[in-house]
Amino acid sequence: MTDNVVHLFKDPPPDTAEAPTPDAPLAVPVPLEAAEVRPVPVWRRSGRAVVRAARDERTRAVGRAVVRHGSYVVGGTRIVTRRAWDGRTAARYERMIRAAEAAGNLEAAAEWEERGRQYRAARHQRRMDLLTSPERLVKNAAYATGGTLGGLLLLGIALAVATKQPGDVVTPLMAVVEFIELMIVIVSVVWGPAVAVAPWLVLCGLWAVGRHQQAAPQWALPAQQRTSDAGAPITPSIVVTALRDLGIAPLRKAIKEMGDAGAAMLSPIKIAGCGVEVDVTLPSGVSTQEVQGRRRKLAENLSRHEHEVFITIPQAARTVRLWIADSGALDEPIGPSPLVLDAELRADYKKGKAPWGQDLRGDAAALSLYQRHMLVTGLSNQGKTAAVRALALWLALDPSVEFRIADLKGAGDWAMFDGIATVLIQGPTDDHVIQATEMVESGVTEMERRLTAPPGTAFPPLIVLVDEAQVAFMCPAVDEEKRPYGGSKATSRYFMAARKIHNQGRAVNVLLWQGTQDPTDQNLPKLVREGAHTRASLALGTESQARMALGDKAVDGGAAPHLLRQGLDKGTLVVASDGIDIPAGQASITVRTHYIDTEAAAEVAARARALRDGVTTLRVIDTDEPSHPLADIAAVIGTAPRVLTQDVLQRLATTNPKAYGAWTNGDLKRVLEGTGAEPYKSDGRMVVSRDRIARALANRTDDGSASAAQ
Repeated sequence: MTDNVVHLFKDPPPDTAEAPTPDAPLAVPVPLEAAEVRPVPVWRRSGRAVVRAARDERTRAVGRAVVRHGSYVVGGTRIVTRRAWDGRTAARYERMIRAAEAAGNLEAAAEWEERGRQYRAARHQRRMDLLTSPERLVKNAAYATGGTLGGLLLLGIALAVATKQPGDVVTPLMAVVEFIELMIVIVSVVWGPAVAVAPWLVLCGLWAVGRHQQAAPQWALPAQQRTSDAGAPITPSIVVTALRDLGIAPLRKAIKEMGDAGAAMLSPIKIAGCGVEVDVTLPSGVSTQEVQGRRRKLAENLSRHEHEVFITIPQAARTVRLWIADSGALDEPIGPSPLVLDAELRADYKKGKAPWGQDLRGDAAALSLYQRHMLVTGLSNQGKTAAVRALALWLALDPSVEFRIADLKGAGDWAMFDGIATVLIQGPTDDHVIQATEMVESGVTEMERRLTAPPGTAFPPLIVLVDEAQVAFMCPAVDEEKRPYGGSKATSRYFMAARKIHNQGRAVNVLLWQGTQDPTDQNLPKLVREGAHTRASLALGTESQARMALGDKAVDGGAAPHLLRQGLDKGTLVVASDGIDIPAGQASITVRTHYIDTEAAAEVAARARALRDGVTTLRVIDTDEPSHPLADIAAVIGTAPRVLTQDVLQRLATTNPKAYGAWTNGDLKRVLEGTGAEPYKSDGRMVVSRDRIARALANRTDDGSASAAQ
């Protein structure tokens, strides 16, 4: 008889199960409850408990606290030891000498060497004084003891005489002895606890030093101390650390070799407007371009935004100049323009400078407009029109300046110049572009007239201003001779007129100002943009556009309008011009312009209008033959009681350049002769009277002649 054996098998699938053989033992299923459950070993349960405890946030907090406070003590000990060592030895001077030599600053190295020599000499003198100090100490102690005893005896004698008691002679002396005995008792009582407490006081002091210096790992610091230090004051150590962590291997290595004195690379950090400025002398093997190319990372290392750090190249070789804004300072407005604040302000085209805004240092940024063509570019809605208009409003306060303005946006931004400008075209259509082109061509005609004038002739300034000039360059319209108005080729009328003024206009005070959006080779040809003496740019999209706007030299020198924030840095522009004060060695300057809104601009324009003699503003350039010269003369005189003959000729040429562009004083005199409105002298200058012209027009006969009858 066989033993009963129970076997456990996994049931096979139904289709693959095989029938048991007669000799095989019968497999009996065992319930799950009857199966033996193996107990979990103690060591495994303990391990799991330890892991759970270690992962608990409370355990982590306690661990961080232990590491943090322990690091405070260790770090405080290290800091105090380092300070004591530096105070007792010349290690500090040796370290500074090595840093100066590594930075190539031999003058600083020599200065620190001299300071080290003076320190060693003073230390030697102190040590020599210690050799004779015991003898001096004994003598001084003897003198002090004798003097004290003598004084006490004299005091006792005086007391004995006063009390008539001879025993009082030693009373002061015994009082001192008792006081000394009391001090000995006190010290004997306090000494034991003081000795026991002193190490703990020292430990607390070291902990306090370490805590103040945050001498603990970053992960162990409290949450409020691990937060970003954005906006923290800029110190030499912060700048050096930011440079070290730029990812430039030679720079990191050089700073490491300098030890703790990497700040020897830095000039003194100076307050500059709403930020600070510091020059960094780079070690050998590190180029300024490498640092410029890491502007964003440098800004982040300094706990600033990218737009709050500017890197320029000064005159000194192997040096970059960092301007670091106070956190959030560039988002604050700079205040109103002097044009709005000072109702008595006047402009001087030749000697004055337009108050445009402030540079990053907070100093006033003023621009000279004398004989300088100007180009202002930027993305749409960044304040381009307001920036150009602010300059034009200042210059309008000089009544000798004539304006011819074409606003190809047509939104009314220049409407306040009605009565100031002799020509004001406003609109975005092809017809307005045609009128603007003919206006620029009239400026060319006036320029050529001035160029052919006798040598030494003085000419008043003429500003030909085209806002949204990209519309003119992109215009597809053609004239009757199949010449395009727009385009960037020699067949383009607008392009050629702009080029002619750029080439020769400056010599006779005929200047071209242009404002354009989003510069490209199509809407701002190379020859036109390079003809401007003053080039300024607001925020742009790419570095290639920045180079088109300002030129390669300015961008290579640190100009970065493409890094300005679109929509946030409105009115902030980068200027490359010899008409504005730029720090030595730099090719550009960043200016935050004053914003003059439309209402304030209208008030300034009203003041400028009051300085002029009734300027008649034309809306259309007439290129046909004159219907009647007398009527045209009356139209250009406007409401002024009298106008200089030279100004009459100039306005006639603006009105109809083809008919009046070549007129001279003789032609004007010939037309007015016999009408009773002939030119006459007033204050020594030839003028034409409005009333006489009006009377001559009223006396005209039907055939167009005029009678001089009174």
